[in-house]
Amino acid sequence: MRIRLDGVGKRFDGVHAVRDVSLEIASGELVALLGPSGSGKTTLLRMVAGLAFPDAGRILFGDVDATDIPVRDRGVGFVFQHYALFPHMKVADNIAFGMRAARDRRPEAEVVARVEELLSLMQLDGLGGRFPAQLSGGQRQRVALARALAVDPQVLLLDEPFGALDANVRRELRRWLREMHERLGITTLFVTHDQEEALDLADRVVILDHGRIEQVGAPRELCREPASAFVMTFLGDTHRLPASVAAGVATVAGHVRHPAPGVLDGPAWAFVRPADVAWRSGARDDGDAVPARLVRVLDRPGSRRLVARTVTGDEIELDVGPENEAEAGDHGGISLLRARIFSAVPDR
Repeated sequence: MRIRLDGVGKRFDGVHAVRDVSLEIASGELVALLGPSGSGKTTLLRMVAGLAFPDAGRILFGDVDATDIPVRDRGVGFVFQHYALFPHMKVADNIAFGMRAARDRRPEAEVVARVEELLSLMQLDGLGGRFPAQLSGGQRQRVALARALAVDPQVLLLDEPFGALDANVRRELRRWLREMHERLGITTLFVTHDQEEALDLADRVVILDHGRIEQVGAPRELCREPASAFVMTFLGDTHRLPASVAAGVATVAGHVRHPAPGVLDGPAWAFVRPADVAWRSGARDDGDAVPARLVRVLDRPGSRRLVARTVTGDEIELDVGPENEAEAGDHGGISLLRARIFSAVPDR
């Protein structure tokens, strides 16, 4: 099922939660809504579900305007962060609940067969007779997913589905959900604040901030070509150095020249990641590196991370190989292998 959002907006007490969001999700696509707390991602998901209604714009499922269609008639399955299972019902009855409550209720034999099919799909064979309290957190979330899939939804919506689980279980369930999606091909939209989760799972990621879309793209595209300073700093470890742009060239930290977008002019920031910079030992002021001193060295299995303080007072982290012998107190310089230059003047 293809989903299209056309200028969707939502306010609460006069405050914009979602602002003029337009987005198209292809049939069978798995898309993540990623952003900090308060960015509007859950509000947007709830409007797609029909649990909230927009103040502006339209929501289309295929060619049908679903903006005002109630949740039970949208053909969506919804999974919450905290499972929302019925504690007094056994696992099989939790999964069957939606089918038994439907207007066009299936014959009981079909319900039982569908429950067994989903228990197998969710790797929960033999657990249908247990109560939710007798399951692990990961198993309970899979029960919640099975219940959402039991009604054969055209769209699957997940709101922070793994947020309540520990890190190892989250990683396991991410792999499992991706495999399940590839098998079933249901159009899926999920909310997360965990960038690793979004980049690992999604075909495309929608990055939101203050209710607006900052960028939409495949994980590789977002990491390599961030469209704004917000996206750059939100994804991964990022550091910034003061810069000034003129005639398409940025002078970074008063020492290093680096290409800059031709549309920029004046004060700017040069954003770098630990893999974008290199440490050059020995005191220097040759214009090819920003003079700096190492203040910490962090040894990790198979690698080292250097923390350097530049002449501008900024601390920059650099990833180096385990054979690097630099130590805290060493003087040298930071070479910019790659930097993203953005204006220091806010655009809003």
